[in-house]
Amino acid sequence: MRHFTSVFDLGDLHEALQEALEIKRDRYKYVELGRNKTLLMVFFNSSLRTRLSTQKAGLNLGMNVIVLDVNQGAWKLETERGVIMDGDKSEHLLEAIPVMGCYCDVIGVRSFARFESREDDYQEKILNQFIQYSGRPVFSMEAATGHPLQSFADWITIEEYKTVERPKVVMSWAPHPKALPQAVPNSFAQWMVAAGYEVVITHPRGYELDPRFTAGATIEYDQMKAFEGAHFVYGKNWSCASPEHYGQVLSKDRIWTICDRQMAVTDNAYFMHCLPVRRNMIVTDDVIEGPRSLVIPEAANREISATVVLKKILEGLK
Repeated sequence: MRHFTSVFDLGDLHEALQEALEIKRDRYKYVELGRNKTLLMVFFNSSLRTRLSTQKAGLNLGMNVIVLDVNQGAWKLETERGVIMDGDKSEHLLEAIPVMGCYCDVIGVRSFARFESREDDYQEKILNQFIQYSGRPVFSMEAATGHPLQSFADWITIEEYKTVERPKVVMSWAPHPKALPQAVPNSFAQWMVAAGYEVVITHPRGYELDPRFTAGATIEYDQMKAFEGAHFVYGKNWSCASPEHYGQVLSKDRIWTICDRQMAVTDNAYFMHCLPVRRNMIVTDDVIEGPRSLVIPEAANREISATVVLKKILEGLK
């Protein structure tokens, strides 16, 4: 595997799952694979789980790890071509990227949607510039439109906890005080469909996600109807994705907050969320602290998903 930006890069999902379970049994089984190889993690945005889990994954594989916070530990970077650089940005990404590539073997990039232009965000300009100009394998640590490491970990978690072969997995929009990117819901929908689950997405009208990510899922605007018989419930906010209202908050209706009322109509469903979570906006204390909450196990599986991805990339370097 050269680059990792979506579920389609992973190859055979059954084999990837078996690798994940193997690594979970022995995280250091492939510690020699990354010896004398360097992982560079480039962060344009804040991180907790992604930073810690991916750095741990690199160490599991014996890699040297360099972490660069672009907004705190480097020159401010210009990302657009044709700009007269007479402002506060001292270096262009097109010089910075190949320089970064000189110092490492693999690059992870985290760069959120900017909400300035839907077209620009959905072209994944920053991530694709790293792929084009670094000369190194590149993997996404969350981009403008996808978060494949998170969805891989979510899928591993569901496989570990499911009690039926084809569970009903519901992703529900929930309110948030500010606009959030579509990256996590896009990837989650795409991965759950690829896994062959029954996938239902519920949200208020106006919050439809891009069909390229939701193809194969059922869209249900009635949240209570969507939750009926669910085995897993994934709570997540995302901003309006339509071109005319892109990046806007159209609703903060807390009737969509996931609580005991919705969970009562499920088939004793597990609750999931990528974290961080706004309590009593996305989900109530009772649900997230309850015995059917999987937010900590799925966060722990971030280490496993990152280790599998890095393992596959390192194997491709041979």
